[in-house]
Amino acid sequence: MLPELRKIVTFDEDIYRDGEKAADPVLRVIGVAAVVRNPWHGKGYVEDLGPEISRMGPVLGKVLTDRLIALVGSGDAIEAYGKACVAGTDCELEHASALIHTLKFGNFYREAVGAKTYLGFTNTRGPANIQIQIPLMDKHDSGRRSHYLTSQFSIYDAPAADELVVALGASTGGRPHHRIGDRYSDLEDLGRTVANPADV
Repeated sequence: MLPELRKIVTFDEDIYRDGEKAADPVLRVIGVAAVVRNPWHGKGYVEDLGPEISRMGPVLGKVLTDRLIALVGSGDAIEAYGKACVAGTDCELEHASALIHTLKFGNFYREAVGAKTYLGFTNTRGPANIQIQIPLMDKHDSGRRSHYLTSQFSIYDAPAADELVVALGASTGGRPHHRIGDRYSDLEDLGRTVANPADV
């Protein structure tokens, strides 16, 4: 395990009702986050982030993916997914981006759930207890609006000023009562078509 790892936090909710109507099926939304010491902190401006990305990205990707899959039971049960990183207040925003915007991190998750789309993301900076927001979308179809969700939670003592919070999110379905159509229905209304729906 990485010496920088301080702890792993899990957020897990089951949504039984939304508004005035029961959710059928019940929607499960999960977030898993690793709190790690920033490996570049205190070293001044570091031009080449590559060595630490290669060392930490795969470990974090595997650990968080394994934890998510274990909670849900299988990659097939996950329909929407996303990622996020929050940099502590004494860290560069680029440090947050470095650990999640690499195939060395994201491919573990993407392959484990058999996904075709890219991972939605946020990379932000803030103090301990900041809201961690992981935007989710359908793992096969980026234009499927029913699965535009957000796994949202906070960690009372993270990130510290010299830490990064690296997170993955998942849901077992779309919003309970989705009824706004998708991107393709909008295009039809406008009399347009696209060759590749993922380009919309």
